[in-house]
Amino acid sequence: MPRFDRHIIRRLLISYVLLVGALIVFFVILHYVEYIDDFMDRGATQREVFLRYYPAYIPEIIRLISPLALFMSIILLNGKLAQQLQLAALQTSGVSLYRLLVPFLLVAICVTSLMFWFNGWVVPGTNKIVLDFEQKYRRDGQQVVDVSDIHRQSSPGSYITVGYFDREANIGHRASLLEFDSANHLTQRLDATRMEWIDSLAVWRFRNVTRRSFSQGGRESLNNSLVLDTTLTVLPRDFARTERDVESMTLEEAGQYVESLKRSGAGNLGKTAVLYYSKFTYPFANLILAILGFALASIRRRGGQAVQIGIGLAVAFLYLTMMKVMEPFGYREEIPPIMASSLPHFVVLIGTLIYLIKLRK
Repeated sequence: MPRFDRHIIRRLLISYVLLVGALIVFFVILHYVEYIDDFMDRGATQREVFLRYYPAYIPEIIRLISPLALFMSIILLNGKLAQQLQLAALQTSGVSLYRLLVPFLLVAICVTSLMFWFNGWVVPGTNKIVLDFEQKYRRDGQQVVDVSDIHRQSSPGSYITVGYFDREANIGHRASLLEFDSANHLTQRLDATRMEWIDSLAVWRFRNVTRRSFSQGGRESLNNSLVLDTTLTVLPRDFARTERDVESMTLEEAGQYVESLKRSGAGNLGKTAVLYYSKFTYPFANLILAILGFALASIRRRGGQAVQIGIGLAVAFLYLTMMKVMEPFGYREEIPPIMASSLPHFVVLIGTLIYLIKLRK
């Protein structure tokens, strides 16, 4: 690897790490100032806030700020090289702009890959602590989507309804399980005063059960029992779910969760689906903003780095605004959730490549 490549990679990584650290401190301070009233009103101690909540929140902060930190690192480094005419000297000696992009692109690819793994498997574990804390100590904690009169499909021809589900105890009250044959005729109905999840056996335990079986001739047989264990494809997380549950799940868990909700007939899946697809699409913001930052800072401008930083922040703000504007359309399923989470990245990537191609080589 040429010396100037190693030099750029080393300086870029140092700048990226320092910016991430600075942005974490800045984010935590702003966040604490915004929510200190909630924490105090709801009885959170300073020890819980700073030794439990914010340490668990840091991985989520890193996930969010990583694209901006990498973008600004490249703006600062490449802008400085451009202002000092080092880029012009390299290009004069026969090094093309695309060749100069290589060390920046290598770092961007490594950071994007790292963030994909980090977002998919590390952040979900710490987010469990964050979401539990916010549910208890913040007024705008995660909202439960389904609370009462819940209907789910366990399998083709098998449906379960629950009058009320206690999320904390994993207990459903006034539960009914209905079985239909291929001709859509009711063959069996099971009613119970409650159903509870037995985690060690991975079964639902129905209590005070009344089972009615219906023959093709229309005859009904009745059977009562105090306890009945049943295996269903519907899990506790499929009841009384919240819109942000997927944030505390790994990629595999989130995929299975979304498919389970679709299969069970759950409604209001827009936000859950957008958050799931964002696990795949958001890490690419690191790569896209890295290329964009290189292109914007490769031109020597009047005003020096101050102008470069101003332009960079404006572009990054527009990018993030586009993502936030598109997401509600996916939440309401006015457009496919996968489009809501991926379209802003695709649009900015196309614009970035066009701009890079038109630059003077």
